[in-house]
Amino acid sequence: MRFAPRTRTYVWAGGGLLLFALPFYLDRFWLQAGLFAMAAAIGAIGLNLLTGSTGQLSMGHAFFLAVGAYGYCVFAAEGGDGLTGLGLPTWLAAVLAVLVAGLAGGLFSPIAGRLRGAYLGIATLALIFIGQHVLFNARDLTGGFNGRDVPPLSLFGLTFDDRELLVANVPFGSAEKLWYAGLVLLLGCALFARGVLRGRPGRAMNAIRDHRIAAGVIGVPVARYRAAVFVLSSMYAGLAGVLLALVFQRTVPDYFGITLSLEYLAMIVIGGLGSVSGAVIGAVFVSVLPQLLTRYSDALPLVSAPGTGGIAPGEASRYLYGAAVVAVVLFLPGGLVRVAAGRRFRTDPGEER
Repeated sequence: MRFAPRTRTYVWAGGGLLLFALPFYLDRFWLQAGLFAMAAAIGAIGLNLLTGSTGQLSMGHAFFLAVGAYGYCVFAAEGGDGLTGLGLPTWLAAVLAVLVAGLAGGLFSPIAGRLRGAYLGIATLALIFIGQHVLFNARDLTGGFNGRDVPPLSLFGLTFDDRELLVANVPFGSAEKLWYAGLVLLLGCALFARGVLRGRPGRAMNAIRDHRIAAGVIGVPVARYRAAVFVLSSMYAGLAGVLLALVFQRTVPDYFGITLSLEYLAMIVIGGLGSVSGAVIGAVFVSVLPQLLTRYSDALPLVSAPGTGGIAPGEASRYLYGAAVVAVVLFLPGGLVRVAAGRRFRTDPGEER
């Protein structure tokens, strides 16, 4: 089913208005769930550019999220608590954290440009172990096992902290303020990725994914493109890490492990490989599901609060989206975005029909 252009405009306008109004009506739980989904969607878009559109398997996405999250803390913190901090303006700290994540991806890009398939996956998996070692042992930078506090973002005189700001007689805390920042960042990242995929770089990435040798024969600089996409994907992950840190308000090393990388792979497979909207849908599914199971564990069979017997919400959510990955691979190659569109979906990175 294909909507008329005017109908699509109305749908997008209605959806945008709804998202804009939600902070006035939802409680903190739902706003935080939405913010987690936004951060996950930004990271998933970056991974989909790398894996879904260029065919480079990455198991180390969580490493670059950690670089973004901890990089922001180091650049923005004052350093008065015994931890390293440069005390830079927080908006500048966020930009530098994303750039440092891209730099980390650039340092790894020579390897990414030459390896492929399972070999690249194993190489990126090593980043997780290196990152975990650094996070737990470089205590001056990361705070070790206990992590470190995240300075609130300040932008245009507005501080995104829990100090209440009255807007139309509605108290806005950190979640409400960050909601709009997250929407702007997600929209910008999605539009940029769609522009890349619909242009000449997207066609080159598609050619590399489908047939690397043929792409090189027709003049596509394969190694250069693969390295560049790896850097871009790392920057997306760094931005997602910054947003996650701002939402959590504290960074802890345990979060940035291999489980997080596997969750991001599940997001792009469930949502739809090579699709920006598929990455967003998969991110919402994977990131919101465990929070819903936790909130409604008392009303669900077999699911119970951690430590009380039965299946914990986090464990149950992994079972469910693991089953969803299998179901998508077997019965729905286009991912959930194909269902959402209500029509046949092509996993062509240059086209989202």
